Amino acid sequence: MLIVDYKTDWIKDFEKINERLSGVLDGLCIKVEHIGSTAVPGLAAKPIIDIDIIYNKVADFEIIENRLGSIEYFHNGNQGVEGRDVFKRNGGQEDAILDKLTHHLYVCRFDCAELHRHLLFRDQLRKYEVARKFYQHLKYEIAREANNDRKRYAAIKELKASSFINYIIESARIESPTLGKIDY
Repeated sequence: MLIVDYKTDWIKDFEKINERLSGVLDGLCIKVEHIGSTAVPGLAAKPIIDIDIIYNKVADFEIIENRLGSIEYFHNGNQGVEGRDVFKRNGGQEDAILDKLTHHLYVCRFDCAELHRHLLFRDQLRKYEVARKFYQHLKYEIAREANNDRKRYAAIKELKASSFINYIIESARIESPTLGKIDY
């Protein structure tokens, strides 16, 4: 099943990954955020923990990249999203936490527009049950239509959910102009 009911373990899984990442990124001015549907209590999701590492100084990116490399991550480019870089495990040295817990890792500049969209959307879904329930229903509907195929799901979600997502984000910006801002 592509979309599964919410699991409280997702928060614990994020904390385990965050502890591992924070250990190698110690001393840097960064913030690590749990984003995506697994970060929203009560929301069904694909069981993948999405993580944004946020940095402020441009010079820190190379340090972050090198330190992540020390635990077998490689930089996989920005995949078309300016200010958000993708990191993947390279399959080298095994890690009991990072290889066991399925996750996506992004390194984002503090001013990345997509980062702020992630935070706004996550926070609004956490805050408003009606929005969370509507989004969950939409996700299940899209998964059924996609016949639980990940690529089809992503394509259909882009078509069917983007208006809702944009509406929630714009509503959040109107509601509170400081929402989604990074606080170091």
